[in-house]
Amino acid sequence: MKGWMICVVVTMLCWGAYVPMIHHGANAFEARHGSFRAFLFVGVAYFLMAGAILAYLALTRSESMAMTPKGVMISTFAGFLGAAGALGVIFAVNRFGGRPIIVAPLVFAGAPIINSIVSMIWDRPGRFPDWRFFLGVVLAGVGAAMALRFYPRPGV
Repeated sequence: MKGWMICVVVTMLCWGAYVPMIHHGANAFEARHGSFRAFLFVGVAYFLMAGAILAYLALTRSESMAMTPKGVMISTFAGFLGAAGALGVIFAVNRFGGRPIIVAPLVFAGAPIINSIVSMIWDRPGRFPDWRFFLGVVLAGVGAAMALRFYPRPGV
């Protein structure tokens, strides 16, 4: 298996477990609605991982530590998008009654659709994509709609 495929599988496993894990983490706080506290510790985890990566880079010198304003700006904005998405998931399942079994499929079916649009605007393809690409995007939307319509309900 190629390196990028292993990374994709690891990401699928991590993000697939994220929504139920954050739901139970927020519920584990004693007081009602642990959403903000759960989000706080998601941020702590990001900080700890970033510190570990920074230490790794400094020790191994495997990558340049040079920074550019454009790289810093775009990457920081990407971080805000990721954090806003995490907060949206946390609020969906802990503040507004969404269940992890339905929130995650909607998020993870909808995100590739948005990704396709943003990617094609930002990095215009050299030629018009094959119709099967668009079929895949449509099927992701159909899958989200089906998950919303037919998700398992409690006690049924």
